[in-house]
Amino acid sequence: MVVALAGRRISAPGSNPLRFPVENVSKVREKLEKFFASTRPEILVSSGACGADLLALEVAGSMGILRSIVLPFEPPRFKTLSVIDRPGDWGPLFDKICKEVEREEKIQVQNYAENDDSKYFEISVDILQRAEKLSEKYDSSKNIVAVIVWDGEAKTRDDATLDFKIKAAAQNCEIVEISTL
Repeated sequence: MVVALAGRRISAPGSNPLRFPVENVSKVREKLEKFFASTRPEILVSSGACGADLLALEVAGSMGILRSIVLPFEPPRFKTLSVIDRPGDWGPLFDKICKEVEREEKIQVQNYAENDDSKYFEISVDILQRAEKLSEKYDSSKNIVAVIVWDGEAKTRDDATLDFKIKAAAQNCEIVEISTL
């Protein structure tokens, strides 16, 4: 099985409602550990933002699960815009995971324009496509499970996490939701 994962970033200070409070990091990490232990996927495909992505990548690495990261632009810029801009010490974890995954040649950079508002919606497609390609390579069952790590509510009609869920369902992926609350 290949897991394609997307989810919430850590909530920004002053956010209301809190979609992924930094206080819930340990709880979400435990939920991801239980999920990976029970399903034993061959590979995880996600982006690398603070919160759901980095936690899943960290847990998968500790369990010996292969990892692939899909980023909208080069890691240093992505780190500034989507990793270190929220509470928590996410920068060192991002750097460590990128080094580990880079050795396996499994970081895919899409080179989207920073000012392109659709880039995070396009990454949903890219993650699912990468999961499909890796499923063909690593997984004889060609089974892709889409994991959505979120609070269960769309922020707006233009919610990237909801978009990932919709796109995964359209590809007939099994959907698993893990709560950030």
